[in-house]
Amino acid sequence: MWRLGFFFHEMAFGLLSIFLTLYILAIGGSLVDIGVMSAVALFSAIPASFFWGYTCDKSKRYKRYILISFLSSTIILYFFSLTTNLSFLIILYAVMSMLHIAHEPPKNVLIAELYSHREWRRAFAFYEGFTETGWLIGLVLGFLMSAYGLVPSFTLLVCSSLNLIAFIFSLILVTDPLLIFERSLVNIEKSVDFAFKGVHIASRILDGLSTNEKIRRDNLRAFCSGLVLFSIAASMLFTPLPVFFSEELTLSPSLIFALYVLNSSGGVAGYFLAGRKLASVASKSQIGRTVVFRSVLSLLLITLTQKSTYGAVLAAAILILMGFAYALFLVHSLSLSMEIIPSGKAGLFNVLLGIGGASGSFLGPFIAQTFGFACIFLIASIIFFSAYVAFSIFT
Repeated sequence: MWRLGFFFHEMAFGLLSIFLTLYILAIGGSLVDIGVMSAVALFSAIPASFFWGYTCDKSKRYKRYILISFLSSTIILYFFSLTTNLSFLIILYAVMSMLHIAHEPPKNVLIAELYSHREWRRAFAFYEGFTETGWLIGLVLGFLMSAYGLVPSFTLLVCSSLNLIAFIFSLILVTDPLLIFERSLVNIEKSVDFAFKGVHIASRILDGLSTNEKIRRDNLRAFCSGLVLFSIAASMLFTPLPVFFSEELTLSPSLIFALYVLNSSGGVAGYFLAGRKLASVASKSQIGRTVVFRSVLSLLLITLTQKSTYGAVLAAAILILMGFAYALFLVHSLSLSMEIIPSGKAGLFNVLLGIGGASGSFLGPFIAQTFGFACIFLIASIIFFSAYVAFSIFT
């Protein structure tokens, strides 16, 4: 039940995700303005994520930071509805991003500490699938509001109200865990397992027996590099994508929302599949496969630059598969990150995604406006493949 507040929070940001990009264009902004706004917000969130992750682990209190995130989003989105000044909107969005990220590290720690290590992947998958359903409903709301032509200020007030509901539910339902030890146990278990393998191999060698076994520690740098590269490619691709659908495929705002509803539906299916025991595949190998799959799908988007009657249908199919692949990637990378990232650095996962997201969110619109969307799709595909190489080194 503690996840219910997060459900409404994601509903608000699902509605906001596509609406805000189209809104910036409607008030006279450009692709570069969208990129600057996203980049400034994400870069601002990087030190904030470090701060929130360190603070919540240091204090062993997690609920208060979740409440800060939801309440600040409520207030700032209300101020969004009062102005159309582009510079002021960029500043508000950056401030909201710094405060909004406060719920991410505590949420990850709550899941890791409320469930045993064996249940982490299923718990992360259920959380992401549940909240992605909220995101999906938010996109459906956006589709309906766009179809009925409701004024932008009303849409922003709805986003603010949904965050207020999230705050109220979290205030009532979220509780801090009484004991904080599961991640420490996992680190001890990994160290003991590493030492045991070393002793086992050494004993075989001393007994004159041959062995093909090798021991190696997780390559944290390679894992972090893979996360950053994946985030750069994803942000570079998705930040200008609504504009591509609007200007190149000449789709209406309601149809663009419909495409992202399908993308989110693919994500929901991926999250629930990732949580099934029957679908259990080693997290490390699964990450590489999903990243390569995203690389191929990004390359397929180039075909949409050629005007076609079936462009919207092909775009829908690609977005569904991209949502499905992202869900698998996020569940496996999240569960792995809680194993290998030291206690006290719970915000590092979001920091790495933020670094990549901030870089990609500026580069994507800039390259699209300067060189065209085909160039973006090609570069994103190459960077996704580079992320696969990094994860291959990690495994």
